[in-house]
Amino acid sequence: MENQERIVQKAHELFMRYGIRSVSMDEIAAHLGISKKTIYQYYQDKDALVEAVVDIEIGLNESMCKTHREASDNALHEIFLATEMTQEMLENMNPAILYDLEKYHPKASKKFYNHKNKFLYEIIKTNLERGIQEELYRPEMNTDIITRLRLASIFSVFNPELFPHGKNVLATIIDEITDHFLYGITTAKGQKLILKYKQQRSKK
Repeated sequence: MENQERIVQKAHELFMRYGIRSVSMDEIAAHLGISKKTIYQYYQDKDALVEAVVDIEIGLNESMCKTHREASDNALHEIFLATEMTQEMLENMNPAILYDLEKYHPKASKKFYNHKNKFLYEIIKTNLERGIQEELYRPEMNTDIITRLRLASIFSVFNPELFPHGKNVLATIIDEITDHFLYGITTAKGQKLILKYKQQRSKK
């Protein structure tokens, strides 16, 4: 089990840094100081390894989202915590990873998009409903439409046609998209809180 854990952790690290397509099974084996044959004892092919890496990423994401919900003072605070986590994650993530996943590993890609369209959808929608209850978000908005819009905008950062790689820092794009989203959904009370959290973050 220890070997299997080492293999998937190293693959996760390399895929996140360089993208999936550009990292071969030979390179993973070389980084671990083991033979490629050893990897194939645990994962029958690269598809299986990619799927195991996607499982790790989904697990981390679900755990962090739940932690932010529990640790947050209100719906807006939850979004600020989640945005900081996303920016940290993107610092070590190659933007090509989702393209590689879709194009070369359909089974793992389907698993990831199920996570996006079910788990992340529910996290965002619940946050919107919470914010309305707390009078921080506009009560008249259609939460289903806004949830879908938010999901689409978050994942647009990986679209090279919209945001060519290297032209903008991913963290900056996330900031701009989040500002646009928050100022579109908040009440006057919510907008005061946005300024408060922005000031707190700038002092860090």
